[in-house]
Amino acid sequence: MTDPVISSRRQVLWAAASAALVGLTRQAHAADEKILIGYWPIASGLPLYVGLERGIFKEAGLPVEGVKFASAQQVAEAMIAGRIHGSANGTASAALALAEITSPNLFKIICSNPSNRLLVLDEFVVPKDSPIKSIAELAGKKVASGPGIQNVTLAKIILEKNGIANPQVTELPIGQHVPALAAGQIDAAYTLEPTGTAGRLKGLTRVLEPGVIAKYVLGDPDAPWFGGSASVTTAFMKEQPDLAKRYVAAYAKAVDWVRKNPDASRKHLDGFTAIEEALVKEVPLSGFTLYNEFKPSDIEYFQKFFDVFTERKIFNKRLDVKSLLYTG
Repeated sequence: MTDPVISSRRQVLWAAASAALVGLTRQAHAADEKILIGYWPIASGLPLYVGLERGIFKEAGLPVEGVKFASAQQVAEAMIAGRIHGSANGTASAALALAEITSPNLFKIICSNPSNRLLVLDEFVVPKDSPIKSIAELAGKKVASGPGIQNVTLAKIILEKNGIANPQVTELPIGQHVPALAAGQIDAAYTLEPTGTAGRLKGLTRVLEPGVIAKYVLGDPDAPWFGGSASVTTAFMKEQPDLAKRYVAAYAKAVDWVRKNPDASRKHLDGFTAIEEALVKEVPLSGFTLYNEFKPSDIEYFQKFFDVFTERKIFNKRLDVKSLLYTG
């Protein structure tokens, strides 16, 4: 007969061994699991593109994979559903904010991309031979914007600031802006780079006015508009804290590489955006501000941007930008 004490000890040892095996299996699975980062194809997603193509993530031992979406809203929805671990720069900050309101404590911002009249990302574009000379002349015209509540809302505000009452704006995938303008389906588009550059170099469109958000929404053409943000989900940080920290550090390294090599970094737009490598040298670049680089004035402008959506009842509560920043 088996000694009950020995049997009990064996059960304890077996349980401990099983637990250890499960732990090792989970660790191995975590090591093999990809870090999925959502993006949509605009120029400000550059740090992700560089990190992937220059092997910065790979060198850090991180299995990062970019997941392309048709809109920033789709990126945010995928974060809520737990299908991706974060967003790349260029993901609309307001779309992320709405996701945060829907699913509190969803993410933390690791980097945002400021743009204005010098760091160009946002712009109004018209057909090359259009007689339109100013945004004020778009009254009664067919105007499109990129998809999502941020793009539509901002386009309407800019039109209103130029004296156009009750403006109507049609959502259109950003990749269709140049073809729609060239075909005469629309008269103008509020869009994001590299759309304006691509259309100009193809001889199809021209930029009517760049840096429109800083000027008309923030009230200062030189103000930083933090319209897009890279983020990581809090679930990712909680479930795989070490991996999340290493990813944030590697993303910061990619940002640093872009800053130091702006011309060389542009070639990584090819394959991720609508512009070919032979033309990328013409694309203007937005800036990049990491979570630990925000100045008080940056926070103020970022908050002013969010407050616009609160005032327009798009956000049902005021979000504190500071609370959304990654803290390590």
